[in-house]
Amino acid sequence: MSAGQFLDATLILLGHGTTLNESSQLPVWQHAEELRRRGIFAAVHPAFWKQTPQIHSVLTTIKSPRAFLVPVMTSEGYFANQVIPQALGFAGRTTRQMDRTLVHYCHPVGTHPRMARVLVSRATEVVARFPFPYAPKPHNLTLFIAGHGTPRHPQSRHAVEFQANLVRALNWYAEVRDVYLDEAPYIKDCQQSASTRAVVVVPFFISDGLHVVEDIPVLLGEPERLVKERLAAGQPTWRNPSEKHGKLTWYAPAVGTAPELSEIILERVREADTPDKA
Repeated sequence: MSAGQFLDATLILLGHGTTLNESSQLPVWQHAEELRRRGIFAAVHPAFWKQTPQIHSVLTTIKSPRAFLVPVMTSEGYFANQVIPQALGFAGRTTRQMDRTLVHYCHPVGTHPRMARVLVSRATEVVARFPFPYAPKPHNLTLFIAGHGTPRHPQSRHAVEFQANLVRALNWYAEVRDVYLDEAPYIKDCQQSASTRAVVVVPFFISDGLHVVEDIPVLLGEPERLVKERLAAGQPTWRNPSEKHGKLTWYAPAVGTAPELSEIILERVREADTPDKA
C-alpha cells in the first residue's frame, strides 16, 4: 500500500456499539487513532451502529471523492451482512454513490485469514505473561476459540470455524476447537472436553465488553459473585491461570484489541480498492 494511494479517501471504521457497556467502543477508537496517526487517508472516522457517532451521521460529513467503510466485526453475520448493508443501501452490492463520494463497503475484519495469527498471538502472549506454575508448550495445550454464535444467522459461527481450521492446520496445539455462547458446542462445556490438562481460551470478540469480562469467565467456572465484585472494583475478572473443572485454564483478551488488527483493516481496504485481486 503506497503512502499516497488513499490520500483522496476517507476511512470509516464501523463498530456495532452498545449503550450497555462503554468499553465496547474502545477498539474502534484505538484503531482509528492508530490509522489516523499514519497519515494514509484524507480522514479516518470511527462510527457505530448502536451508539454515537452513528454511521448515518458520519456518512453525511464525508467530503472526499472516495470512502472505505470497514466493519470492525468478527463475522459476516446478521448485522454485517444483512441489517447494516440494507439500511445503508448496499444490499446486493459493495459500492454506492453518496452525493459526490463513492463508498466501498468492505468485508469485516474477523473473516480475514490473518486473524488466525492474531488468535495464536493472543494465546501465546497470555500463557507467556502468566507462566505459573509453568508455561506449557503449545503441543500440550488445547486452544478454544470462543465465539458468540446465533441461530439467527449461520455465518456468525462460520467465521470462528474458519479461523479454527486455519489455526488447526498449523499443527501447533494438541487440539483447536471452536465453542460458543449461544449454540453448541458451548463454552461452559469446553474444559471437560479437552484432552490436555492445560487449556487456553481466546475470545473471538472485538471488545473486552460484558460477554468477555463477565459472561465467559462465569461460564469457564469463576463464581459470578467474584466476577461482579472484581468488575465493580475495576480488576481483571479472571485470574490467569485458574484451575477450573479439573483443567488449568488461561483466558486471553479479546482479539479486537490486538494491535495487528490495524493491519487487517488496511488489508480490507486494499481488497476493496482492487476487487479483482481480493
